[in-house]
This record gives sequence, C-alpha cells and structure tokens, in this order.
Amino acid sequence: MELKNKINSDYNEALKAKDRSKISTYRLILSGIKDLDISNRSGPDKKETGDDDIKKLLKKMIKQRAESIEIYKKNNRDDLLKVEESELEILSSYLPKQLSDEEIKKICLDIKTKIGAQTIKDMGKIMGELKKDYSDNLDFSKAGKILKDLLS
Repeated sequence: MELKNKINSDYNEALKAKDRSKISTYRLILSGIKDLDISNRSGPDKKETGDDDIKKLLKKMIKQRAESIEIYKKNNRDDLLKVEESELEILSSYLPKQLSDEEIKKICLDIKTKIGAQTIKDMGKIMGELKKDYSDNLDFSKAGKILKDLLS
C-alpha cells in the first residue's frame, strides 16, 4: 500500500497547488485504484490491493496513453496530445524507469545465448526469463518485437 499512499500524498499536494491537470490525472489513478479495491474484495479470490496490482493498473493506463498519443500525432491534435503526454509523465513517475530499446535488445540476446534459443518456438522460454527478472521495467510488447527479429 506504499504506492497508494504516495499517490494520495501527491494528489493532496496538487490540490493545494491548484494544479488542474495533475488533479484530474490523480483522480483518474485513484479511481482506478478504488475499482481495483472493489474487484479484489468481491468474488471468490478476496485479497488486499497491493503495490503490484497498482503497478499493473499504471502500466495499463500508460499503454492507453501511449496509444492515444500516437493517434493524436497522426491527426495533428496538439491540444489533446499535450494532455495525454502530461498524464503519461505523471503515470510513469510511479514506475521504475523503463529500459531503452538497446537495453532490451542486449538483455534478449544475453538470455537467448544463455538458454540456447534458436527458433521462434523458443520465444516463450525467453519471455518467461524476462518476466522473472525484468517485470517492472521492461515493455514486453517491445521485447516481443525484438525477439521475433532475433529468432527469425
């Protein structure tokens, strides 16, 4: 729950500073966390919402913003683009720094060599290794594209 407390604290600071763009973004995040709390408390698998759950939510929100940014760039919607970029920046600040494409490629090559992967059929093994060690700071869609190139 440490992450939730930090987000709440940052939200309160944004309220005090009367920063409308940050306030709306924090409200989106806190709303998503409340939805998570509700879904985790109901159903057969009742559990407390932890930092890992919140990180998954933030990653999902980041992915949505990234997709929107691409669409707005294609359609020359600078007004909406700025809003999405500021939201993306706030959301990203709660996750560990994401690895660059070059870093992902190097890691994929190292794991490919380590486990002796040769074909695209071995992609699942490599992805499993990546998830064990880099689940917080690796974009798996980028890793998948890189792996397809390496294994083809």
